[in-house]
Amino acid sequence: MRIAVVQFSPKIGRVQENIETARRLCAQLAPRSVDLVCLPEMVFSGYVFPDAESIAPYLEEPGIGPTSLFSAELAKRLHCHVAAGFPERLSPEEAKAVETREVAGKQIQPVGANSAVLYGPDGQLVGTYRKTNLFMTDMTWAVPGTGLATFDLPPPLGTVTLAICMDLNVLPPAEWNPDGGPYEVAEHCISTNSNLLILLNAWLDSGNDEDEDKGWQTMNYWAARLRPLWAKPLVDGHGNHARDTHALPGEETIVVICNRFGQENGVTFAGSSSLFSLRRNSGWPRLLYAMGRREERVAVWTVPER
Repeated sequence: MRIAVVQFSPKIGRVQENIETARRLCAQLAPRSVDLVCLPEMVFSGYVFPDAESIAPYLEEPGIGPTSLFSAELAKRLHCHVAAGFPERLSPEEAKAVETREVAGKQIQPVGANSAVLYGPDGQLVGTYRKTNLFMTDMTWAVPGTGLATFDLPPPLGTVTLAICMDLNVLPPAEWNPDGGPYEVAEHCISTNSNLLILLNAWLDSGNDEDEDKGWQTMNYWAARLRPLWAKPLVDGHGNHARDTHALPGEETIVVICNRFGQENGVTFAGSSSLFSLRRNSGWPRLLYAMGRREERVAVWTVPER
């Protein structure tokens, strides 16, 4: 399986410029040279919009918006699958039905969804996904999705789960701990027998160890949030397994995390796009490849055959 990961620094609100950057980076890819291309969360619009009014001009409709058109063109040229994130405009009917909500003491009227498209080798739309766990920036304009999306794709991709950034975390008032989780994304991958997890991110930089080229703390965090895909079963004081993930030893999920870098409105993004091999009950996550914090390029990573 050959996976291309596009990492760069989108400029907020400069859609056409960002498209041209992605097109320039992807020009090096030859037809049939990869099986999947991934682009980050809200890759062409930028991410840090303060409210619904500011993001409204950049909302897109799936299938006909600039992200869809770019993805369809690229997928057809390369004869591969393409996944990319975009801000989706709610249909008029859905917009009327959405209730206002209070965010930071203000009444907010959601106007869109933080979404992703998946296109196939024929340039046709395979499916879409809406981010389920919203980050605080999303809450000022977006409605949440209703759950993770899983697709059955032709070999070598297989059963693929698509998620976006904050889906790895939990929403208050839920609390997370290493023993009990919750581990929604990992457990979804186990229950669906997903052999590939795609995470499209606009993940923030940790701010630690800034002199290091790669965001090791960020990558360790991603792996920790996927613990059921690689950890040995926890055992209680009586010798019984404290968690039952229904995972068979040796089952593997390849995890591709496509992140952006750069800054927007005082926020710094982590870069460090990564590819992991997570094997059930192995006791450790295996990092296959990673990009630097501020590395602009298309990386083509080949998953070793087992």
